[in-house]
Amino acid sequence: MRHFTRAALAVASFFCLLGTATIAGPSFAAEGDAPQGSATAMLAAVTAPLLAVDVRALEARHPDFSTSGTTDGSQAPQISPTDSAAVMPRSLDDLVADRAAATTGDEQGDCLATSVYYESKGEPLDGQLAVAQTIVNRTTSGRFPGSVCGVVRQPGQFSFLRHGEIPTPPHDSSAWKRAVAIATIARDGVWKQIAPAALFFHARRVSPGWGKIKVAALGNHIFFR
Repeated sequence: MRHFTRAALAVASFFCLLGTATIAGPSFAAEGDAPQGSATAMLAAVTAPLLAVDVRALEARHPDFSTSGTTDGSQAPQISPTDSAAVMPRSLDDLVADRAAATTGDEQGDCLATSVYYESKGEPLDGQLAVAQTIVNRTTSGRFPGSVCGVVRQPGQFSFLRHGEIPTPPHDSSAWKRAVAIATIARDGVWKQIAPAALFFHARRVSPGWGKIKVAALGNHIFFR
């Protein structure tokens, strides 16, 4: 700041001298470039070095003050298209392969995986994910229980329940491990909504006549909101 104060005083002093000089100088009513020896040109010539020195002084004394890409004066690194592609999922199949496991790691996740397994284990991956996403959508809608297990156990909703209880799938099967991956993807929200904002689905073989808005038909199910 001492550098900036000295520069400001120097500029102020020059303005005082300039004020005296411009009283006798000619006025310019027309627009255009000022003559080579005008007061404007003199002011720019004197103040430009002062301002440049002060900016560099501030950068040296305060690392957070910088006119360049980074605080050390170098340009910020650019992310190449190749780098961006490396952090983006390549396909739903790749995500499922990466997340296939024997468990999601918690009760709510396993409730979701169990629903995927019993409702859609033989369907294409996007159909399975639509089932999982619909159940997750219910938990945040305010119209259904706020937990996955609560949604799944709600009476009259899922036919695979046994006396109101969620059965245990064969955890060593590849279908279950895929269901775990699908549940994890849906819960973490790392893939787009397959059936956007869906809250209901039914098997193609039935026609309940709900009168709801159809948003998708995938695998063996039709989805509504």
